[in-house]
Amino acid sequence: MVEKLVIIGGGPAGLSAAIYASREGFEPLVIAGFAAGGQLLLTTVVENFPGFPDGIDGPEIIIQMRKQAERFGTRFVNENVTDIDFSKKPYRVSAGDKVYEAVSVIIATGADSVWMGLESEKKFMGKGVSSCATCDGPFYKGKDTVVVGGGDTAMEDSIFLTRFAKSVTVVHRRDSLKASRIMQEKAKANPKISFIWNSVVEEIRGDQKVGSVVVKDVNTGEKKEIQVQGVFVAIGHKPNTDIFKGKLRMDEKGYLVTKNEVETDVEGVYVAGDVYDSYYRQAVTASAGGVKAALKAREYLSEKLVS
Repeated sequence: MVEKLVIIGGGPAGLSAAIYASREGFEPLVIAGFAAGGQLLLTTVVENFPGFPDGIDGPEIIIQMRKQAERFGTRFVNENVTDIDFSKKPYRVSAGDKVYEAVSVIIATGADSVWMGLESEKKFMGKGVSSCATCDGPFYKGKDTVVVGGGDTAMEDSIFLTRFAKSVTVVHRRDSLKASRIMQEKAKANPKISFIWNSVVEEIRGDQKVGSVVVKDVNTGEKKEIQVQGVFVAIGHKPNTDIFKGKLRMDEKGYLVTKNEVETDVEGVYVAGDVYDSYYRQAVTASAGGVKAALKAREYLSEKLVS
């Protein structure tokens, strides 16, 4: 059996694509992966997703979107894609012990935050530890926070947090920032932002939520504990594109390169969400990308299936 449309990824981008495609009667197959849901699974209360004035848990958004897609006829496979072949038609997607053939493919595999790798970081994920200041910053009104990192994202997050937080302490493992000059100047000029140089966060402490961090000087080994209620990790993101290396065009960071936002260089293969979007990285923009990819796939499939 050749599938009309295979969607790789079970986050907001892939699920939005599935909802639109299934309503059009294309009966998409979503290969969602073992950790279907993307970064929303690491989020507790989401207050900026449209339609939920009282907020909604991140995993609940995924559950509801999946139910909606299933209602219109979407089928799901909870396996990770292990290989893909775009060299001939129909395209071949390997997952688990099966190979699926498809006329069209939407790639919505997302991106993962790069974390520090601490056990305590995992313990307090969603309980004071975050990788998205624009998502969670409003929860830290009047509180003390730490931002880990020294690049543009870390500075942008720090400046954004000063709208809400009482203080922002930037912890950076070097003695100078990697951020662009203008971002450095803005951060250093902000009275709410301070810096701890040549240091790393060694441990995050607290009871039910974050209460403090232990910071270690990488040169002297000296440690000190700082009382904070929020830790924002801003040391980078990694797109989930390893299986597409040599098969689709990507930039130096591994993000897929698109034409017209959703098209790849391979006919009938489209992308959506954080797998190509290194700037916005929001659930709602990923969802919008999924809709765009589904509409493009509709055009392609309508032409191919008729001809």
